[in-house]
Amino acid sequence: IRWHILFPRSEQTEAKMFCRLPSSIASINRSQSVPIQKRGYAIVSNTTGATGQVDTLNSITAAMPPRRVVTLLPGDGIGPELVQSVVGIFQAADVPITWERFDNVFDVAKQKENPESLAQIVSSIARNRVCLKGPLYTPPGTGSRNLTLRKALDLFANVVPCTSIPSLNTRHKNVPIDLVVVRENTQGEYSGHEQVVEPGVVQSLKVVTDRSSKRIAQFAFDYAVREGRKKVTCIHKANIQKLTDGLFLRVCRETAQRYPDIKYNEMIIDNCCMQLVMNPSQFDVMVTGNLYGNLIANVGTGLVGGAGVTGGANFGSDFAIFEVGARHLGLDIAGQGKANPTGLIQSSLMMLKHMDLHQHAKRIESALKTVISVRKIWTADLGGTATTRDVTQAIINELDNQSDVD
Repeated sequence: IRWHILFPRSEQTEAKMFCRLPSSIASINRSQSVPIQKRGYAIVSNTTGATGQVDTLNSITAAMPPRRVVTLLPGDGIGPELVQSVVGIFQAADVPITWERFDNVFDVAKQKENPESLAQIVSSIARNRVCLKGPLYTPPGTGSRNLTLRKALDLFANVVPCTSIPSLNTRHKNVPIDLVVVRENTQGEYSGHEQVVEPGVVQSLKVVTDRSSKRIAQFAFDYAVREGRKKVTCIHKANIQKLTDGLFLRVCRETAQRYPDIKYNEMIIDNCCMQLVMNPSQFDVMVTGNLYGNLIANVGTGLVGGAGVTGGANFGSDFAIFEVGARHLGLDIAGQGKANPTGLIQSSLMMLKHMDLHQHAKRIESALKTVISVRKIWTADLGGTATTRDVTQAIINELDNQSDVD
């Protein structure tokens, strides 16, 4: 049995389902619109509250292998559309995952959030240990929910791979780019320590610790070893910020001595930005602080095709959240079917590999590459005319073709 769930046409609890069914249960037509909460056939339900709902299968699939529960946070802006794309693709690929989903935790129009929602989300991630999320909106003058999640779960490492995709028309399309930004996620300029000294004078503290610097440096070198990378570059501004960035640089140098097989070098952030534009292929793994990492990841994302194509992840000792590499809400195109799902699909592939579901990741990755690089089914941001749904359906079709060949 294969259930393919595509985008709901509205916020009603129903989904289009394209099914391969034995004749004994052929009463559900291939294009029939099935109310999910009434039938219970689908994994994904369009929940409307903040409380997570674990979506379940009916008795037909009771004999299937055990399924991992993963927290699903669609988020704001184009997030729900991106998440729905990944959910449909996972269904087509028979990925053994059940989603604990949190919808509508923040109303962008009313600038209002359910006060209990964030605590419930943190509890869910702590229980499930893995989360896939869309971008979260932060209203001006309020605390960042992204930052709150990172601190609550101690997600100290943000990883954003930026790799050229064959056939895309980028400014460096003839230059191979394959770099990974490893960003310290909990300290630095994002420490959140700000105060008003006196009227008209405000102060923001940049906090850098030996402990946090050591664990992100070791994470970067361990990542390089595990992924077969050759070089780690420390990006800093120690020539000006001699104490904070000086501490970070010293720790990176000390860590590098324990990894003689990994080449190590350093670069000031100013020069790094210029070098990324002029000669991006020189970079491999880049380890850096919080603010610099955010800037570098966005530059790297732009080099390989834009915010719609790169995935990312946040790792701690015990938990991991997977999200797009560049956290753009896309409020101007939300709900219009224009969002490029590639970035979150890339994030979901990172998640599957993290969960040791390598075969499923391989199938989806192959289908994605065929759609983007061979069939060239592109959304508007890449110069195409396809909708989010078109890209999703094309990937599902490729997965079907793989099954037919198998």
